[in-house]
Amino acid sequence: MSDLESVKKLRSTTGAGFKDCNSALKEASGDLDKAIEILRIKGISKASKKMSREANEGLVFIYGDEKKTSIIEINCETDFVAKNDDFLNFTKEIGEINNFVNSDIEKLNNSKMKNGSTVSQNLVDLIAKIGEKITIGRSKTLENSKSKIFTYNHSIVKDNLSKLGVIVSLEFEKSSKDIEQFGKQLSMHIAASNPMVVDKKDIKDDVIEKEKKIVEKGLKNLGKPKEIAEKISIGKINKFKEDNSLLTQDWVMDPKLKVKDVLSKVDLKSLKIKDFIRIKIGE
Repeated sequence: MSDLESVKKLRSTTGAGFKDCNSALKEASGDLDKAIEILRIKGISKASKKMSREANEGLVFIYGDEKKTSIIEINCETDFVAKNDDFLNFTKEIGEINNFVNSDIEKLNNSKMKNGSTVSQNLVDLIAKIGEKITIGRSKTLENSKSKIFTYNHSIVKDNLSKLGVIVSLEFEKSSKDIEQFGKQLSMHIAASNPMVVDKKDIKDDVIEKEKKIVEKGLKNLGKPKEIAEKISIGKINKFKEDNSLLTQDWVMDPKLKVKDVLSKVDLKSLKIKDFIRIKIGE
């Protein structure tokens, strides 16, 4: 096999650049297996150097069925790489595995991909090949035998790969056209309104305390009397809770209504919003 043929074969096997393959073959005295090992070691080194960079671009992938669906975020540095076929294919395969392991990051990293290597090894190889920091970001799996999962993708790049994804779980006894429509519209509402929780009682105490400090500091700077400041503070915190809780948000399709009003209009006592997750690249 000629030197050029060896370089081509190594490039085909590893996806590394011409110069890196040529250098690795020389270091390995023409041994392809040794050259592959050298490239992998160099890939790990390159990957570790890139970890200090910011990775605020990427894609969200949704995968699953009506009873079990997962959403995962894969980050990179530039929008150009987010549209690269290698990155797209990697994200899709990772998303499918993620649904299988129920968004368990440790199990995901140790899972084998189609090429026989683990997710973590393929991640290192992809970073070395593309030349950008790539990370596995947020993920969540929703599963409930009594529910149906509704999904929404915004700014779609390809298939179920997008810049913003939503999955929401509705529980009910029997499906209907009204429920189907509500589920689709609700997932769109969540994408647009970005609620923190389903019900305001679910907002964590530390989030409320942080907001209180911000409000109190603002009122203090305005020089409001203590009694008036306390009343204003209570009102602002209640407004914060309403604005960030799905049930009390203004319905995107008709701002005169709250989400809970629309939910009651469907007129099914068994209909409940069980859970949701919204992931947007860059947030």
